Amino acid sequence: MTLWLLPLLGLVAFLYAAVGHAGASGYIAVLALAGLPAEQIKPLALILNIAVAAQGSWQFWRAGHLRWRLFWPVLLAGLPAAFLGGWLDLPTLWFQRLVALVLLASALRFLRQPGDPERLTQPPLILLVLSGAGLGLLAGLTGTGGGVFLTPLLLGCSWASTRQAAAVSSLFIFGNSLSGLAGLLLARQLSGALLPAQLGWMLLMVLLAGAVGSRLGSRHWPVAWIRRCLALVLLLAALKLLGFAG
Repeated sequence: MTLWLLPLLGLVAFLYAAVGHAGASGYIAVLALAGLPAEQIKPLALILNIAVAAQGSWQFWRAGHLRWRLFWPVLLAGLPAAFLGGWLDLPTLWFQRLVALVLLASALRFLRQPGDPERLTQPPLILLVLSGAGLGLLAGLTGTGGGVFLTPLLLGCSWASTRQAAAVSSLFIFGNSLSGLAGLLLARQLSGALLPAQLGWMLLMVLLAGAVGSRLGSRHWPVAWIRRCLALVLLLAALKLLGFAG
């Protein structure tokens, strides 16, 4: 195992967990740079995502930031769509470039506006359902949990505060990662033998680093810090989609 692999995975988990994400796009880049076989990278990234998103969801929920009325329509629509996206094996280049540009624009906006929206709005139920379905499909197709797509939507539309968006995104990522992994397993008939022997060490590293990051993000860091970290996370995800990160 490459010596720098575990520290880099830990850094990704810490940074992403602080903003309510789990790090799939970062894991994909790191694992690709480490030279892991392509057939291992997507399921491995989803497994690490599930572990980090699970403890991150717990931290943000305990801190009282989860808005259930905002969360459940997005997740219920996103789960089957993420399963479908994981099962499909389609070329994703045509929409990855567009999504990357949206993420870049969102990152610039969060750098320019480091504070929470002054007034929050409650979106219609149908809009939440459609958003969850579309983002869930994107999550399954790209092998991510979908948080890098959901958080900018929640904040850009003033549907949630920064920490509320992190709480909703963390649970959304957890559910979609499970669903996407199930679709991937069904499509490829993967077995445990295809996963690397170092999986246990990878899980331990991302769990420890993610626990620290989500604790800081949910309780201690100022909102401006979280939004700047979010901008960095979105920038990294956009670069990955554009093909500059492995």
